[in-house]
This record gives sequence, C-alpha cells and structure tokens, in this order.
Amino acid sequence: MKKWKYLTMTAALGASLALGACGSEDTDTETNTEDEAATGSETNTTEDSGDAKLSGEVLGDGSSTVAPITEALVEEYAGVQPDVKVSAGVSGTGGGFEKFIAGETDFSNASRPIKEEEIAELEKAGIDYTEFQVANDGLTVVINPENDWATDLTVDQLKQLWIEDGTTKKWSDIDPSWPAEDVVFYSPGTDSGTYDYFDEVILEGADLAKAATLSEDDNVLVQGVAGDKNAIGFFGYAYYLENQDKLTAVKIDGVEPNNETIESGEYTPLSRPLFVYAKNTALQENEAFYDFMKFSLENAGAMAEAVGYVKLPDEKYEEGLSTLEGLK
Repeated sequence: MKKWKYLTMTAALGASLALGACGSEDTDTETNTEDEAATGSETNTTEDSGDAKLSGEVLGDGSSTVAPITEALVEEYAGVQPDVKVSAGVSGTGGGFEKFIAGETDFSNASRPIKEEEIAELEKAGIDYTEFQVANDGLTVVINPENDWATDLTVDQLKQLWIEDGTTKKWSDIDPSWPAEDVVFYSPGTDSGTYDYFDEVILEGADLAKAATLSEDDNVLVQGVAGDKNAIGFFGYAYYLENQDKLTAVKIDGVEPNNETIESGEYTPLSRPLFVYAKNTALQENEAFYDFMKFSLENAGAMAEAVGYVKLPDEKYEEGLSTLEGLK
C-alpha cells in the first residue's frame, strides 16, 4: 500500500503531542503487510531518569481504511519509543480478525463493528478483547471527473447500480438522459470492512454486481476509477481526499461527504465509526503494547484529522483512556 506523506502533520500535531527533543527525531518506522509471527516477545525498560524507555514488539493487522491513522501513529510513536517495533499489516477487516482470532496479533483495525460469528470464534479461542473507537469516516462513492451526469445519487439509485440483477448495467438504465454506456464497477474486496458496511446499508445482503473489479488495495480502486469515465467505486473518505485531484465524490441524496456532514451524521447512511480491537492479555503482559495503545488514544484525534478522517469528541478519547487504564 502507498506510503502516506504527512505534509500537514507538524501543524496538526504541534499542540497535542508535546514530545520534546525526542519527538523531533525523524525516525522511520515501516508498517509490515506480511504475516507476522505470534506475539509474546519480552519487553524491557531502561533505568534512565525521566520517562521510561521501552523495547519490544507490537503486532497488528486489519482494515486498510484505518491503516492511515495507524501508520501516522506508528511514525510519531517511533520518536518517543524508538526501540519498540510496531508492525501493522493490511489484510482487510475480516482478514485482520482472522489473525486476531488465531492469536497472531495484539490488535486488529476494523472499519465495521465485530460480527457475532467473530465474537464466537474469539470466545472459543479464549481471547478476551476490548473495542476502542478511534475516529469517524464517510464511505465515499467516487466517479471519474469526466462523468458529469451521476454527481448526485439517491440511495435507491445506488441500489439499482450495485445490486446484481442478471443484466449488464448501463448508465441510461438509471436515468434515460444519461449515456447508454456500460457502468464499470470497482469495489473493495470481500475481506474489507468497507465492503461489509456497503453490503449492510446499500446492498442489504443482496449480491454485488458481478462485473465489479474487487481489490483489498484501495489504490487499485482509485486508479481504476481515475482511468475510465464510466467507472464508479467506493472507499474511505481519506483515500478520496488523497486523490481528489483525479476523482469526483458523489453526493448522496444531495449531501456531500465532508468533515461536518460525517461528524453530524447528515451524510447518511454512509457515515461510520472506525475501531481498534485490543487483546486484553497483551495489554497486561506487553508493556510496549499498553504504552502504544495509550499513545494512540491520546493522539488518535489529531492523527485522524491529519490524514483526512473525522476526530471524535474529546470525551470519547477520555473514556477510551479510562477503559484502557482499567485493563492494565
């Protein structure tokens, strides 16, 4: 996945992080998208005066939508605890939960709430976990800039477009005044929480258009829509912002996705929460993981805004920190 460039990071974080001299170090921590070995590495502290320095390993996986926030947190955390290696794969929400259930990771990023069957599998595996909300997102429907006809769609029109009905969809099937050209679909893969959320609120369990190109890599979807005037796709709001010079965001029932409409819920039904699920025993046994989660909750709001998502009210992060403290 493309490495994010944090051009606005310094301004966004200056007042909130106050890292001191060590926070200004330009330490590059790489996020790892490959499978990782099981957790449980030992964590040590130095006996330096002042803040304790930690070492150890923290492993995560999951949603590509949440990934930009995690990548930003990992990069900044490296300046505070350079001897802690935090790796976060991007297998999609469903793929991340599979690794979480298998005991391979300390945390799992998710762009949808955990499913009942995943809860049951975790119970079967004897894994206790805690859900932390880190930001809000607006699932964004995008079209090619040359498309000047489908800039404002209703929820019913989205259903007409995206639900498989055995026909080859043309834009003129939705509105006779639109071009009689085949619609080209790009969608997140079925392991993606973004796919799951779209399935829940738009498809309502029906099959997605079989002609759709599916990918877990949002950049593949961006490139596909940007390269075809008849294409339509969807993914997280931050990926739209990153590529708004080559994509057009579709209004839904007259409402465009932006920070205000996502936070207020006016951008409905495509506004959604973003989560991190943490393994309780890892929080208790791996001091580096506890410290990283504390850092994450303290700074998730600023990081979310820096990479294009919508921060939660401050009291929500305070609630998360209180919950975290109770798990130590």
